[in-house]
Amino acid sequence: MAWYDEAVFYHIYPLGLTGAPRLNDYSEPVHRLNTLLPWIEHLKKLGFTALYIGPLFQSVGHGYETTDYRALDSRLGTNEDLKNFVAACHKAGLRVIFDGVFNHTGRDFFAFKDIQANRERSVYRDWYCNVNFWGNNEYNDGFSYDNWGGYNLLVKLNQRNPAVRDYICGVIRFWVNEFDVDGIRLDAADVLDFEFMKALRRTADEVKPDFWLMGEVIHGDYSRWANEHTLHSVTNYALHKALYSGHNDHNYFEIAHTVQRTNGLVPQHIKLYNFVDNHDVERIHTKLMNKAHYLPVHILLYTLPGIPSVYYGSEFGIDGRKERGSDDSLRPYIDLREHLGDDKANPCTALIAALGRMHVEYRQDLVWGDYRQLALTTQQYAFARGRLIIAVNNSDGEAWINVEAQASAYVGLLSGKRIESGGGRLNFCLPGSSGDIFAPDDGQAKIEIVKPVEAKPVKKAEKPRTQPKAKPVGKKPAKVKPTQEPSKEEPRPEDIEIPDIPYDLMTVEQLQAVILAKMARITAPSPSACAGT
Repeated sequence: MAWYDEAVFYHIYPLGLTGAPRLNDYSEPVHRLNTLLPWIEHLKKLGFTALYIGPLFQSVGHGYETTDYRALDSRLGTNEDLKNFVAACHKAGLRVIFDGVFNHTGRDFFAFKDIQANRERSVYRDWYCNVNFWGNNEYNDGFSYDNWGGYNLLVKLNQRNPAVRDYICGVIRFWVNEFDVDGIRLDAADVLDFEFMKALRRTADEVKPDFWLMGEVIHGDYSRWANEHTLHSVTNYALHKALYSGHNDHNYFEIAHTVQRTNGLVPQHIKLYNFVDNHDVERIHTKLMNKAHYLPVHILLYTLPGIPSVYYGSEFGIDGRKERGSDDSLRPYIDLREHLGDDKANPCTALIAALGRMHVEYRQDLVWGDYRQLALTTQQYAFARGRLIIAVNNSDGEAWINVEAQASAYVGLLSGKRIESGGGRLNFCLPGSSGDIFAPDDGQAKIEIVKPVEAKPVKKAEKPRTQPKAKPVGKKPAKVKPTQEPSKEEPRPEDIEIPDIPYDLMTVEQLQAVILAKMARITAPSPSACAGT
């Protein structure tokens, strides 16, 4: 078994959490990454066993327009800072994976700068797709090229070029040798070339035992990407959408159907990366119409098949909404000192801590136990994972649930209630907007009694700050004008006639339009149209 199969992930967007400036002026490094060292103990206290952090490397703005894959972003510090940070995580028993942005680079990347300077004579002209010296763009480069999402800020790499493949595989080896990283989350994996991903997988198998490749995939048959030849896992956006809308719509059939469908697509030994929010989508506390549903949502996150992940700050119940197409409020600075004691005083944080400890204590059931659906209505849902019985209730009132049972008595790990079963059935009552995890009462059950989450907001959204109010680290960066470039995740209205909203809030018709437009960009050029093939 591999470490990642049993992991509980914490996800950090470091430029936001450290309060880094929005734009990089490439000045002297400011050691903001070191301010995250106290967070390691916070992660351990809440039961996390792995950290996904990124983007980390030198870029001009939000981090996904990489300008140097081998240098930590100077707004965060130096390579030595990153090396020490990973070592501190490892010392605390935490695995670490980085963001790998290998589909595209920024315009300040050395290969693109060489094309700007030498045009047709550049030895890197085939490093990018469809470089056309008869074209032009809004930067007046005197040539055009393929990009990601319609944004020329993000220049699409020609992954079929052997030189590009060798370079990126060399980057992975460098990250392992220099920083001892344990895996990579591949950005925009759903548009990566499959032969390119196979090369990454071969490299991953060489550099380190159980080196993990996880890809960002929005829709589709996840087994196309997660299999024995390409990636170990992908993001489970299908479950992400079902978890919040299944509660907002009081429709547990959506969640149960999604679980059944993904289980049918992906072999049992491949575990998908589950989440309820991240740096691209609105906070779960914001999306839930009834904030008390935070509790059953996270019970499902930690107990359904897959690898659970929590996005930084959501363990405190903070809000975050896309505003005017900006993702800034999804990626705020947070002062950890303002949340001391939240693992006891804040019901959201206490719940995450309890679930984290349970996932470790009962990993044989929650990681390796079979999933069996036991009961399902629009408002109640119960299933078994190994010896455990999990039940949730999204109605406002209490509900009685009756399911088959294998043990003579069970204890609720979150409520402490002991219930005897009779005739092979377990009959119990769940309060409204709640849930519980029942374990056989063998006298050794680890009970973690938690309070219900309030229906009203626990904490207001924190306005994004470019610099923390706490004592600044290093010199004050020079003032820069706000970027005029759209964020990487922002849809482009002139390309797709749909509202400027996240995928998970679109109607079926709007989502289909997005997918068709995306497929058109991927499939339009013939294989020979991409330079270097």
